[in-house]
Amino acid sequence: MSTATIILGIIGVTFSLVAWGSFFGGVVKMIRVILSGQPDGTRWRPIVPRVKTLIVEVVAHTRMNKFRTVGWAHWLVMVGFLGGFPLYFESYGQTFNPEFHWPIIGDTFLWHLWDEILGIGTVIGIVTLIVIRQLNHPRKPERLSRFGGSSFIAAYTIESIVLVEGLGMVLVKSGKIATFGGGHVSSDFFTMNVAQLLPESPLMVSIFAFIKMVSGGMFLLLVGRKLVWGVAWHRFAAFFNIYFKRNADGSVALGAAKPMMSGGKVLEMESADPDVDAFGAGKVEDFSWKDLLDITTCTECGRCQSQCPAWNTGKPLSPKLLITSLRDHTYAKAPYLLAGEDKSKLSEAEVAEGERQLVGGEGAVIDHEVLWSCTTCGACVEQCPVDIEHVDHIIDMRRYQVLIESEFPGELAGLFKNLENKGNPWGQNSKDRLNWIEEVDFDVPVFGQDVDSFADFEYLFWVGCAGAYEDRAKKTTKAVAELLALAGTKFLVLGADETCTGDSARRAGNEFLFQQLAMQNIELLNSVFEGVEHKQRKIVVTCAHCFNALGNEYPQVGGDYQVVHHTQLLNRLVRDKKLVPVAPVSQDVTYHDPCYLGRHNKVYTAPRELIGASGAALTEMPRHGERSMCCGAGGARMWMEEQLGKRINIDRVDEALATPASKIATGCPFCRVMLTDGVTARDDSAAVEVVDVAQLLLESVGRTDDVRKALPAKGTAAAAAAEKAATQAAEPEPVVAEEEAPAAEATAAAPAADAKPITGLGMAGGAKRPGAKKAAAPAAEAPAA
Repeated sequence: MSTATIILGIIGVTFSLVAWGSFFGGVVKMIRVILSGQPDGTRWRPIVPRVKTLIVEVVAHTRMNKFRTVGWAHWLVMVGFLGGFPLYFESYGQTFNPEFHWPIIGDTFLWHLWDEILGIGTVIGIVTLIVIRQLNHPRKPERLSRFGGSSFIAAYTIESIVLVEGLGMVLVKSGKIATFGGGHVSSDFFTMNVAQLLPESPLMVSIFAFIKMVSGGMFLLLVGRKLVWGVAWHRFAAFFNIYFKRNADGSVALGAAKPMMSGGKVLEMESADPDVDAFGAGKVEDFSWKDLLDITTCTECGRCQSQCPAWNTGKPLSPKLLITSLRDHTYAKAPYLLAGEDKSKLSEAEVAEGERQLVGGEGAVIDHEVLWSCTTCGACVEQCPVDIEHVDHIIDMRRYQVLIESEFPGELAGLFKNLENKGNPWGQNSKDRLNWIEEVDFDVPVFGQDVDSFADFEYLFWVGCAGAYEDRAKKTTKAVAELLALAGTKFLVLGADETCTGDSARRAGNEFLFQQLAMQNIELLNSVFEGVEHKQRKIVVTCAHCFNALGNEYPQVGGDYQVVHHTQLLNRLVRDKKLVPVAPVSQDVTYHDPCYLGRHNKVYTAPRELIGASGAALTEMPRHGERSMCCGAGGARMWMEEQLGKRINIDRVDEALATPASKIATGCPFCRVMLTDGVTARDDSAAVEVVDVAQLLLESVGRTDDVRKALPAKGTAAAAAAEKAATQAAEPEPVVAEEEAPAAEATAAAPAADAKPITGLGMAGGAKRPGAKKAAAPAAEAPAA
């Protein structure tokens, strides 16, 4: 030690104490702000799967590696940051005494090698990330850069500090070798060469250590004061955000929408009080603490923005900017949130920020157009490296706008009215759901009309609103029904008793209407599946939105069934040789992944295998699979006009038309409508046809007279049911011994005593079986004459 090194050390430690004070003060404030959100007890357990997910995502960098170059570079920087803590604290001693190293381990081969690898890796990693940021800098057209709208001051500051820290590891070690000798080619292979360029100077080593210590202190000082610098705070918050992600199995927060919660509990709409309970999110404190952790964690990398169909077609919505706007407002509102009931000490500016409207027009945190531009396609959630749940936050804000403020696009009023009064978005009569059956020449049994029991059937075919009413979607319905009949798969439909699943209502924020529709359908389905064991309660659907609602969201309200998409079932039938393609479709086909089939439910393989089985040549669009471009219909956008920017369906069709395909295949009626409209707008000659995958398969199976002989004639199921009923009626009733009567009576009474109406989320009341009359009151309860 010398006078100079002692002075450097004192200055460094003094500054460091201030920096650490700033950092811990920031941590405390951040925790208090996050905990001002609503409670959510669903995020803590199960512990083991969550810890496993955390380890896998951090160590293997599974989500970062979706962008490959960024993935390995970020991994090097992360390891340098986490593994460099002991080396950073070592710089305190090295500033005072340039020969200092940690006792016991500090002069070992492994320590020297670790120091070497971390220093080199950090420099290589951060330089790569700096180059990537510059190559994607929004100095070129703003919307082409995923960094458009990100804070470059924060990014440049943090990148500079990380670079200095990495160089500090290298230079301190090189300086020690140059000054005090030592070094080994196996553990100091790079720094030995750098040392040859440096003079022999103990003070130089201390200066290098001082710079390293102060740069780390600058990081602590700045982030403690800048709680909105997600590019820095994600280094700490990301670990917690990954652990507390919605799905404990590690999957992203897609599929089912998060239930509407208040006070940590799922709201029962019938008993909820809007004066007490949070109906969605009307202010930041209506979000859960996990939601506030979400917005705190955002690193502004812009991956979500680069994949967003709204942003990429000129809409005002950027998932990144939505999250950062919520974050900036939340921490600007921190004094208001933390003041409790006494707001008297707050400045006018703090009160104004605290009372600022969350969603609205000019001056609001989130503009109406931003909120309602979302298609809920999930591309943002799929790509986010720190598991932010953008779609859930958007739906929560929509819920408040619809249920409390009654502020929503005018087109949705018609949708809500049609769903409430007619049970379908088009406002058609329920009896018209049967029209497509009249257009086929084979038997399609209707529950409650042709048959009264599911006992002899394998699948309930959920036709859906589009499949029953929309002419293009009806082609898919008829194709699937014919294929199932050809395969000998016994199925029935609900006909006029089927009601919309409520997907559009829920995505539009009308949670109350969704729950009404869901409970109505669940009671109906339970009556159909009465006495059927769970694994046999099979439903096949052609609509990706119905598929998601029935399979993922109905279990939230008590409806648990075995739901399969028609592409999955048909693919299984082809594999089992129950459907044998004999007439190849010798055409080029490109496939559009429906968001609610692909990203939301990870069904990518089955449709493509069916296309291959049909004999068509598949040509993928550039954006396919988990990065597939949305058609523009999700999030209830199907029912809203698209006034801003380029139409999303046109953008997708342009991509499809750039391939050599003569057919665009898909697996969702909404997608089919949007793509067909896009093709019509772009190509009046209709040289390119939009079809469902099922139609390709039906064409390849061959519709010869011999093949069609296998189709059941109309009325077959009804005749079989009538014959079975007649046979059962002709059988003599079993004679019950007199002494056994009380036991039998008790047995029969037991189920009735245990039976309770399904209440779900506050929706009570039973549904009668389709086509059946309402049961009369039991004799014991009849009034006396």
